[in-house]
Amino acid sequence: MTLTEVRTFTPPRAFGDAISQPVVTPVITTSTTPRSVPELQITLKPAISPSPKARQNSMASTTPEAKSKGGVTFAHQDKLPKLPIPELESTCQRYLASLKPLQTHREHAETRRAVQDFLQTDGPELHEKLKKYAEGQTSYIEQFWYDSYLNYDNPVVLNLNPFFLLEDDPTPARNNQVTRAASLIASALEFVRAVRREELPPDTVRGTPLDMYQYSRLFGTARVPTDSGCQIQQDDKTKHIVVMCHGQFYWFDVLDDNSDAIMTEKDIAINLQTIVDDARQTPIQEAAKSALGVLSTENRKVWSGLRDVLTRDPGSNNADCLSIVDSALFVVCLDYTEPTTAAALSQNMLCGTSEIEKGVQIGTCTNRWYDKLQIIVCKNGSAGINFEHTGVDGHTVLRFASDIYTDTILRFARSINGKAPSMWASTSPDPSKRDPESFGDVSTTPHKLEWDMGPELSVAVRFAETRLADLIEQNEFQCLDFHGYGKNFITSMGFSPDAFVQMAFQAAYYGLYGRVECTYEPAMTKMFLHGRTEAIRTVSDDSVNFVQTFWADAPGDAKIDALRKACQAHVNKTRDCAKAQGCDRHLYAMLCLWQRMQDDDAASTTSDNSMNGYSFEDGSIVGSPSKDSVFSQSMESQSADGGRERTDSINSQISATPSQRCGVPQQLPTIFADAGWDKLNTTILSTSNCGNPSLRHFGFGPVSGEGFGIGYIIKDECISICVSSRHRQTRRFVDTLELYLLEIRRILRIAARNAASAGGANGTTGNKGMSRAREIDAAAVHHQNGQEKPTRPQIGNRIKSRGRLITGQSSGLGHGGPTSMFNGGSSVGNIKGAGGGSVSSAMEESVVMSEDDEIGGYGFFDAGMLQQALKARQQGHYHHHSHTHESSSDDRSNQSRQRRSRRDVGKKLPLIDY
Repeated sequence: MTLTEVRTFTPPRAFGDAISQPVVTPVITTSTTPRSVPELQITLKPAISPSPKARQNSMASTTPEAKSKGGVTFAHQDKLPKLPIPELESTCQRYLASLKPLQTHREHAETRRAVQDFLQTDGPELHEKLKKYAEGQTSYIEQFWYDSYLNYDNPVVLNLNPFFLLEDDPTPARNNQVTRAASLIASALEFVRAVRREELPPDTVRGTPLDMYQYSRLFGTARVPTDSGCQIQQDDKTKHIVVMCHGQFYWFDVLDDNSDAIMTEKDIAINLQTIVDDARQTPIQEAAKSALGVLSTENRKVWSGLRDVLTRDPGSNNADCLSIVDSALFVVCLDYTEPTTAAALSQNMLCGTSEIEKGVQIGTCTNRWYDKLQIIVCKNGSAGINFEHTGVDGHTVLRFASDIYTDTILRFARSINGKAPSMWASTSPDPSKRDPESFGDVSTTPHKLEWDMGPELSVAVRFAETRLADLIEQNEFQCLDFHGYGKNFITSMGFSPDAFVQMAFQAAYYGLYGRVECTYEPAMTKMFLHGRTEAIRTVSDDSVNFVQTFWADAPGDAKIDALRKACQAHVNKTRDCAKAQGCDRHLYAMLCLWQRMQDDDAASTTSDNSMNGYSFEDGSIVGSPSKDSVFSQSMESQSADGGRERTDSINSQISATPSQRCGVPQQLPTIFADAGWDKLNTTILSTSNCGNPSLRHFGFGPVSGEGFGIGYIIKDECISICVSSRHRQTRRFVDTLELYLLEIRRILRIAARNAASAGGANGTTGNKGMSRAREIDAAAVHHQNGQEKPTRPQIGNRIKSRGRLITGQSSGLGHGGPTSMFNGGSSVGNIKGAGGGSVSSAMEESVVMSEDDEIGGYGFFDAGMLQQALKARQQGHYHHHSHTHESSSDDRSNQSRQRRSRRDVGKKLPLIDY
């Protein structure tokens, strides 16, 4: 029996009436009635279980906190504070500060007038109504956030879904497709079990617990398109996974009713190998013609209509097949390709490959289902994760990726030593030692889904694939695995790693284009109940001053000082945003509130009782906005891990608002009608820092046609960066970025060496970049250089004192202090200062460091250096002329002779006859 979804609608209420009603003060209860029950309008659909007996599992929206007592995962939910609404004046000041470096003086003056008018007219009223609305909500931004995602009509691939590229398994024998996939699946099932049993320890930041609600939405969840927007559907009792291979679908059960694993890793590997062997029986060209997964890359409205085609025939298997895919825990994609470069691997994890053979698409782009969490494994064992971003942020999926990667290592360790630790508070009983009857009603043998491919579906698959191939070809990806340094070096220099890398993006872009552009970085706000992210606006007056100083004819100390100020400004802004004290979410919520009021007025004017979205039976006042509202295709949202920020102009569609069509013209609040709102919401550099050593790369597609999508991971000794764009010199941007990172290291090293030399002259040996152990040796060198009388080693330590200490500076180069650890082992001569101390020659150090960094004489930075050299030469000639007129005359004579001799340089070509 096929179950159909029933959607309940209620007559609309005027928004003004709803928020004018008195708010009932919530009663504080025990944790069995959690505060974290969401007001999300998410339709949950009964799923058909894929067992032969067609078990029916309820998908009631029950939060984990309400299901269990005493679990640790959600133990802090009721203690988390609600997301605060910033003060209106503070929001407007931050908004102006974010726009100032991006605007001309005239543009900024206009924006200031618009903001001032907003503060005197619509602003206070909208702010108060938002506060009143928030009193009855878990989070004032949550429903608006979901609306922005679920009403996005363009394909989710390359636009919404981010990816993680995992590091290879450290045990080489496990780096083949079947073994690696089985290992990841086994670990993922333990993670699922820990979440469902509430045994997963909560996330914390410096001891502060974070919101864990997103973990309850990670598995058994699907983004399902409808005529009026997408819905999030979930089966929180599901027990099976879906495996895709060569575009073909297979499923089998992996859990019992208690969420215990019913298959060992070896059993899973046997199933996967069986699937691979079966998939090979169908030629890949034939399989591609019926690869229904490509339909999930279509425009959401088109995909909604195609789902109706799939399910309209009551005698077809398609409805059951579709339900099996939607309700699966997750999807495992087994690819037949073996990408070799980081860029190719990143593309494969983000959007798949496009490869045409005899007119048929045989790339991995058809071996995906983008509406769900996907674990992707290549033929050579390289693995990654692609996830649907609506309900979860990058930080949540990062925890999942990190834990399953760690568990695969620890499980291997336990095979060597049974006392090796485990990631989990408890684990599933060994399936090989259980009575098969205890598994319950399950099916562990792989089943292949047989779709009924009618003419309409065949044509739909064909054109969905060609559009996807176009989309893939319009984008390019480049990766930088920068091993010059990482977090350790950056912090030793006194910088915040994230701020340091953000300034690198600014400097690289400015070096290429000579201007700054709107930049976005998400700040996690999960310390609040159902928190998501706040937008960090990286560009500031300090960052602009830094990039201009860096590319100008300025001394190194001035560049470092400018960098420190820019980084500190970024750190301060990040702290504010992490406390939900940014400007973007607050302003966007007020815009959404204003729009809902206009939609309600339009509905009451036309007596239209249709709902713009979804509603619960209690008549929830906020639903998905109408496809005709100003929200239509107006926003993409980027999370902490790699998603989207709104990009298209909200104001560009104001002429099509329902209020105006209904003859009720409404003036858009001035702050949103001003051009500054469009500028701040057109992101050119969309960036996100999300990762740890378990990941090789992280990334996403560009959020605008003229922009770059930049995902990066800052590790102890390296920085991994993945950059995407729509063919906007991505390779050149990455090269520029690398050269900047090398150049700024050179400048910092020179400054550190000079500081160390100065410290040595003053009799000090400490260095912030040294460990305590290094400082002991540094002190010994200090004594050996004769600045202090070394103490006689004790008898027991004489053996350890034998031999000459090897440092980065030869003993014959003066009597300065110990060379800094940042000199890379290069020795640079010193010259005597006026006071008798030894001071390093900046020119010689610059030459040596350039050679050390392999910039040589032909690096990117030569363009700026050449201009500076020419400018200095002209100034030098003018200064010289003012003092030595006779020498200047000789120079002019020499120049004249050089010009005459230049005429004879080179081979003179004979002219051809015309």
